[in-house]
Amino acid sequence: MSTPITHRVALVTGGSGGIGRAVAERLAQDGLAVAVQYAGNRARAEETVSAITAAGGRALAVGGDVADESAMSAAFDAVEAAFGGVDVVVNTAGIMILGPIATFDLADLDRMHRTNIRGTFVVSQQAARKVRPGGAIVNFSTSVVRTQLPAYGAYVASKAAVEGLTLTLARELRGRDITVNAVAPGPTATPLFLDGKDDAAIANFAKATPLERLGRPEDIAEVVSFLAGPARWVNGQTLYANGGLA
Repeated sequence: MSTPITHRVALVTGGSGGIGRAVAERLAQDGLAVAVQYAGNRARAEETVSAITAAGGRALAVGGDVADESAMSAAFDAVEAAFGGVDVVVNTAGIMILGPIATFDLADLDRMHRTNIRGTFVVSQQAARKVRPGGAIVNFSTSVVRTQLPAYGAYVASKAAVEGLTLTLARELRGRDITVNAVAPGPTATPLFLDGKDDAAIANFAKATPLERLGRPEDIAEVVSFLAGPARWVNGQTLYANGGLA
């Protein structure tokens, strides 16, 4: 039986903006102390920290490349030193580069897969070593793994790998009382999604769902909150949070 932990602690990669910031703020509202990981923009991470602390929460910013095992080991150590341990790890850090498979720049492929695959793997590896019993690991996929739209091939390949990693890690953590799941957002109004799309394209994405709107970062954060907290019987799954897109 797990030892009760009074103060739970979360580490959110990519927590300085978009879905990551919404997740960090939601988990803080749920009562968790939150470490906001950033790769290059410390100022934005500190803005998230300030928003959390202004609302009465506990937070700190931790830097480092998610694909660098030494940097992530140091980040986990910093969180443990500040808050006493780690209970929830959320891998929102990711990049998206679009283009046809036939002409896709392989340097872009490598760059995207370094963050999306290696980064998720490195952070999951650290989480598997350090998350306390009763904890949760939440990775990020995408609903395009199902919809398989043209120009998303390289991105889908990176996220399909995340889904495979998620179920495998859930099984490897047998007996540890740690859940491992993935969230697969649909079209969500973040800079990552909106970049390069005109108004007509955005409107088409919004109409594609039965709810006839884009998702909001807060919609995705709600799903993460569920997986990080009460959802102790959901394990090894990918939850498609997309308003009914597919």
